[in-house]
Amino acid sequence: MRTCIFLSGFFTLCLLLSACERNEPQPGSAAIVTDARLVNADAEPHNWLNHGRTYNEQRFSPLTQINDGNVAQLKLAWHLDLPTKRGLEATPLMADGRMYTTGTWSRVYAVDAASGEMLWEYDPQVPPQKGIDACCDVVNRGVALWRDRVYVGTLDGRLIALNAMSGTEVWSVQTTPSARRYTITGAPRVVNGKVLIGNGGAEFDARGYVTAYDAATGEQLWRFYTVPGDPSLPFENPILEQAATTWTGEWWQYGGGGTVWDAITYDPELNLVYLGVGNGTPWNRRVRSPGGGDNLFLASIVAVNADTGAYVWHYQTAPGDTWDFTATQHIMLADLELNGEARKVLMQAPKNGFFYVIDRTDGELLSAEPFVEVNWATHIDMRTGRPVETPNARYQDGEFASSPAAPGGHNWHPMAYHPGAGLVYIPAQDLPWVYKEVEQFEFSKVTTNTGLDPIIASMPEDPAIQEEISKLLKGYLLAWDPREQKARWTVELPIAWNGGALATAGNLVFQGTSHGEFIAYTADTGARLWAHDAQTAVLAGPVTYQVDGKQYVAVMAGYGTAFGIESGIVAKWAGVRALNRIVAYTLDGTAELPPLAPLPEPPLPPAHRADAQTVALGKLRYHQYCSRCHGDASISAGVLPDLRHLDADTHALWDAIVRGGARFDQGMPGFAAHLEQTDTDAIHAYVIKRAHDPEYMPAKQEPRK
Repeated sequence: MRTCIFLSGFFTLCLLLSACERNEPQPGSAAIVTDARLVNADAEPHNWLNHGRTYNEQRFSPLTQINDGNVAQLKLAWHLDLPTKRGLEATPLMADGRMYTTGTWSRVYAVDAASGEMLWEYDPQVPPQKGIDACCDVVNRGVALWRDRVYVGTLDGRLIALNAMSGTEVWSVQTTPSARRYTITGAPRVVNGKVLIGNGGAEFDARGYVTAYDAATGEQLWRFYTVPGDPSLPFENPILEQAATTWTGEWWQYGGGGTVWDAITYDPELNLVYLGVGNGTPWNRRVRSPGGGDNLFLASIVAVNADTGAYVWHYQTAPGDTWDFTATQHIMLADLELNGEARKVLMQAPKNGFFYVIDRTDGELLSAEPFVEVNWATHIDMRTGRPVETPNARYQDGEFASSPAAPGGHNWHPMAYHPGAGLVYIPAQDLPWVYKEVEQFEFSKVTTNTGLDPIIASMPEDPAIQEEISKLLKGYLLAWDPREQKARWTVELPIAWNGGALATAGNLVFQGTSHGEFIAYTADTGARLWAHDAQTAVLAGPVTYQVDGKQYVAVMAGYGTAFGIESGIVAKWAGVRALNRIVAYTLDGTAELPPLAPLPEPPLPPAHRADAQTVALGKLRYHQYCSRCHGDASISAGVLPDLRHLDADTHALWDAIVRGGARFDQGMPGFAAHLEQTDTDAIHAYVIKRAHDPEYMPAKQEPRK
């Protein structure tokens, strides 16, 4: 049976419905997701089988039941509250009526996609103390499907295959060495019967790589290292021997970094896998590679053969990266006509602020233009493909206020592409900060290793200065024309760090926000048509699917992630609660979210009696050891305990907790081996002092009560 659907005046899509009908499961069974279904996922618009719906990672759906003419009628169909909090980043997959997704601590959930009923849940029992090794919250970006199995990577470095029907474990492999501080937060990808998984940990001591495992057995098939190891040992392949010539010093002692913690994209036509490679360890190149060099393959897109993992080509977005300008952001494939010629391209908007269009067959740079404010480079030299850096961009002559900075002009939040409108929708942001080299670098086994001054980039404690800085920090949804390399429209949002995007043939773009709204815009003009208050931040990538002829739009909602736990008062400006839930919408939805219970008044802090010298030491040690979890400048957005608001009993237990590890089972390690008593006493004094300080809250974004 053949039918054609007219898509909002943009183009017409013809579907072979018989292909969909053949894949319908028997009652009571889970979907059988074959390699052929994954390759041809575009022929199943009712499903969402791959991380980006199809292998091209465009996050575009041909469904039109919900469109720009009726989206204002969209209502909540169901919600499922999860028994956790912290950040939610997963893109749910949907196969023949079943939704599969992940939450905090790498938990996996199978849900009836029409009703929201929990079918099963799987807890991999990640040790709570592993949370200290997660640079950016205990998050997970989703699962992969193959045959009758669901695959998840866990925070403690395992890759696990589950039975899709029951959630029982089929096999598990440890993909990372236990002696180093690796994590996994990214979604696996399945390619021709192989499960591909990367890892994180480049702030600590990791050496990045991607591994392919046999999807049926868990047997390792190939591994591609993204940075060279100890040059006194044999290199794993010839390309790493060449890459080693771009490094100096003893980088391997630190691990080197270069982790592939998110972007893995497969091109079935070329049989290539594109890897988005991250930052170095430490961030500061003058520490890890003191003689300079490009430090391949940091901050690069690397193409490898899908069958063997053999190197094919690379393009480096930030040679000799020294800013944490990862190229791990969303890699999207498309066929574009450029200068009258049809080109097979990949597109990326990485942290460094430039939007890249690259020929995906050979890595040729086709164009690169800034999509946010950029001051560390003037432009990309099209002859060399390298950025032309501005004076002191590498902060070698003192501090440098960079735009973008480590949070990026675009971070992990997935972008979307509408082939009819010809636009890419980027969750963009301006979050500048100041880089300054640390006076004396000491490699740490418990904190992050950036090689930067830990205080210089923190928020000043004066509310008047906080207010002025707030005017520089922006978040917006940006509709970008990749052919012309310019913005078509922009919607500014109240705060940075907003959710991933979804584009549909109904002339719609959906995006969630840090301040708790889930919003629909017109794809062609950016007109705001509909919004719903999810009561918590909506940061993950939305999906849309159809069950029994009814179209749904669904998204994970939950505050946290790197921004929510580290950014202090900037994250608190979002004014949302730390909740975890899945929300799904239809045109005839009748569900409602429960009202929020009032927040208790925080207890009064102890008297502040410490001298200025003690507080200064406490501030330094706090930013070295505590701020990554408890918030910049000792302000929490409510995801983890705000240390300013501890009760009297917890204050009395301060030393037992901070030095003795009394709450180790809750993920709070003891620091007796790393901090002296005077240090932890000083941190306590600093926290108490901060509890007495005023703080700035924007009038437009009061916290929810």
